Amino acid sequence: MSVRTQSSQPSERAAHRAGFACFVGRPNAGKSTLTNALVGKKVAITSNRPQTTRHTVRGIVHRPEAQLILVDTPGLHKPRTLLGERLNDVVRATWAEVDVIGFCLPADQKIGPGDRFIAKELASIKKTPKVAIVTKTDLVDSKALAEQLIAVDQLGKELGIQWQEIVPVSAVGEKQVELLADLLVPLLPEGPALYPEGDLTDEPEQVMVAELIREAALEGVRDELPHSIAVVVEEMLPREGRPADKPLLDIHANVFIERPSQKGIIIGPKGKRLKDVGIKSRKQIEALLGTPVFLDLHVKVAKDWQRDPKQLRRLGF
Repeated sequence: MSVRTQSSQPSERAAHRAGFACFVGRPNAGKSTLTNALVGKKVAITSNRPQTTRHTVRGIVHRPEAQLILVDTPGLHKPRTLLGERLNDVVRATWAEVDVIGFCLPADQKIGPGDRFIAKELASIKKTPKVAIVTKTDLVDSKALAEQLIAVDQLGKELGIQWQEIVPVSAVGEKQVELLADLLVPLLPEGPALYPEGDLTDEPEQVMVAELIREAALEGVRDELPHSIAVVVEEMLPREGRPADKPLLDIHANVFIERPSQKGIIIGPKGKRLKDVGIKSRKQIEALLGTPVFLDLHVKVAKDWQRDPKQLRRLGF
């Protein structure tokens, strides 16, 4: 078993490399947090709610010798709705197109049926190199980590997966994140940069703004509405008549839920929750766009949208 730690450095490569890597794993395995840590800026929304990611976010890591484009996919899971099936299709389509797959397994949870379900799918993809990434190492002691690394190695042997590397990382503690990039780069094809220097993602700004609002709306809802929230940014326009040194961006967005009874949960007593969602997401949006923002939020019902093909299309799935 080849487990990489910071002391073992990969050999230098002279030729420039550029390509795509995707992180897979069951929901809440630390994929989005890892993407953000590698890029050095928030490009993927994170939450302790499973199924947070719905779009494949591309984070771009620039290095002098390489450009690593990270595709963050939704967690693969046994689907219960049409939305769930579509999210799984997105994952499989992404796997078929990338140069390397990183399989994320949290250090603080034993390998379970969800991990095996994904590992079996990975085993059927023969050509793409696979790296096992043991995430959240800051949550366990060295004995538990060693046991998890052995279990991951064993899982590969059982299913006939040849791990290129097994890497323990902590995205929150920024441990071994750079090393992970060092190990992914040699697995990319040689070639010129695919994105301009300075680009950190190719997600449209409107999609990223909607995702930041959804992240804030998910916070504190606990188990009540994990999958029922969708956000659509209707328009983003600079406020007319503002002086050049004091711009203001007007953003109008709708937060969709599935049932009228959920409206009260999102809005909260006397509108307090929705106000908090607005304050939290506005800070994040201003940091992302680098400009002051006026955020206008409305809550609307799109009945059973997760099961309705027409509603799914309207909400961008």
